[in-house]
Amino acid sequence: MERFIDAAPGVRLWTEDRGDTDASPMLLIMGAQASGLGWPDELVDMLASRHRVIRYDHRDTGRSTWAFDQRPYPLSQLAEDAVTVLDGLGVERAHIVGMSLGGMLAQLLIADHPDRLLSATLIGTSALSTVPYIQPDGTRIPPEELPGIAPDLLEMWCRPVVDLGLEAELERRVEHWRILGGDQLPFDAEYVRALERRVIEHTGHYATSTAHARADASDLDRTEQLAGVTVPTLVTSAPAEPVSPPPHPDHLAQAIQGARIIEIPGMGHALPPEVHTPLVAAILDHTTRH
Repeated sequence: MERFIDAAPGVRLWTEDRGDTDASPMLLIMGAQASGLGWPDELVDMLASRHRVIRYDHRDTGRSTWAFDQRPYPLSQLAEDAVTVLDGLGVERAHIVGMSLGGMLAQLLIADHPDRLLSATLIGTSALSTVPYIQPDGTRIPPEELPGIAPDLLEMWCRPVVDLGLEAELERRVEHWRILGGDQLPFDAEYVRALERRVIEHTGHYATSTAHARADASDLDRTEQLAGVTVPTLVTSAPAEPVSPPPHPDHLAQAIQGARIIEIPGMGHALPPEVHTPLVAAILDHTTRH
């Protein structure tokens, strides 16, 4: 079931429910500039075998309102939007799964709204914490000295996006996902192209928003709150991750009190069919525990 929820005057968020409405709710939070359809249907349906699964479009993505230039907002507002989605759907508490920027927003929810969460799963993200990473040998590494984004991905992000038509934009997105996926699993260009074509059809155009990259990100540090967290948290580790490569997941698991970590073999910063089964198994095992 699809519906729109008012997040602020003139701002509406597109949402979709799948699964049994009486099952425990699960909110999927996608990354920057990404529509809720970035969660592949097959993966959503696998999760919906046990949960009422909710996915939604952030502001300035998909069918939600695109109005950053008229009404700019801080990045933390996107976490508050997630709470608004829960409120609008009558959900008191939910399991949340956040990927990339969605994993950072999930950390904000863990820190600021723990009473609304049953559990949290964090995918492809880094810690909103200044605590150092402690290596197995006891060496302490400040977060700013952990490995950064892969150079080829940074180079692509620095290129201006030029409108050369729909097919050219699809090819650009396919190449982007090729890099994001890493080098350990086979890359299916046709699968990605079909996914992005559906995202474009859902959105109604193929423009690329830069709102989330321009939003104020100055108020994201949650070091103290994460160290005292009570929300059961699972951190996934992806060996081919080009955005938050290892040991970022280990650092994240150390920064969040009581967090568990599990590796998804071959995974990068993407959700190809090869990772659906192990990822869903890890998530459902976590939510079943809590």
